[in-house]
Amino acid sequence: MIEARNVSKSFFLPAPKTGPLVSLRALFSRERVERKAVDDISFTVGEGEFVGYIGPNGAGKSTTIKMLAGILHPSAGSIRVAGYSPQTQRIQVAGRIGVVFGQRTQLWWDLPVRDSFDILQAMYKVDDVRYRRAVELFHDLLDLHEFFDTPVRKLSLGQRMRADLAAALLHDPPILFLDEPTIGLDVVAKTRIRGFLREINRSRRKTIVLTTHDMDDIEQLCDRIIVINHGKTIMDGSLADLRAQIGLPSVIHVEYRTPPSDIPLPEGVERIERSGSEVTVYFDKGKTSSPRLLAEVAKWGEPLDIRMNEPSIEEVIKRIY
Repeated sequence: MIEARNVSKSFFLPAPKTGPLVSLRALFSRERVERKAVDDISFTVGEGEFVGYIGPNGAGKSTTIKMLAGILHPSAGSIRVAGYSPQTQRIQVAGRIGVVFGQRTQLWWDLPVRDSFDILQAMYKVDDVRYRRAVELFHDLLDLHEFFDTPVRKLSLGQRMRADLAAALLHDPPILFLDEPTIGLDVVAKTRIRGFLREINRSRRKTIVLTTHDMDDIEQLCDRIIVINHGKTIMDGSLADLRAQIGLPSVIHVEYRTPPSDIPLPEGVERIERSGSEVTVYFDKGKTSSPRLLAEVAKWGEPLDIRMNEPSIEEVIKRIY
């Protein structure tokens, strides 16, 4: 569905000046410096995939999304979206993608949501039957009826984001690009939007590319993660793959009825921490299995409680950067 090959994007900025009359000299200077926002990245995304595209601020995430959507043109390389070039076949691509930018809206500010949808129906030439079915679906999944006749400027941030998601999908595109869709939302709004995205991905096979700084979005939604930094792709795989590549240990917390007296260091265990009757075991899943280690810790005493934890995605991302 999406193919990017050796894509780069450069911007040319005025060269910084120092010394006296800096502002005046910068005004008349023609010197420019090149800044590569995206530097020779390649990836493909298949039908129905839910891909998290993440990185620190300034890594090139939003620039990539804008190139995939046809808003920006790459300086080098090629992009195909649903078989078309976003740069030379923008009309064909526009009919096959939906785009949501969390800090911007595609709705008309002073019009009710209903009127904005009517305008989008006409723009995308959606017939009345498909339009009614789409609106009914969004009423069910996003509770749009609560504010369907309310002007966009009077909506809360969570309501506006729900309306923007529905607007992006009104013409039933197979591909959805999301740039920070949950930014600034409260827990309830995030939960509702995540549930909606999971539903359309699983039941309607929408291909979704998500950029976000909210690691809960990534952990709860994405099957695959592409990590970008300084414009370059540095990792691509599932969360489990990333954890394995980074090498962070898995953890078992065990609370015993009485403090264990003798604890050996089993194979594959990196270290063991003790605090009274509680024992924390850090281990490498590549060297020992969880069932094997659970059987081992049961020999050290009478367990009252056992908890297992994988490294959090925040720990993984911090190690990558």
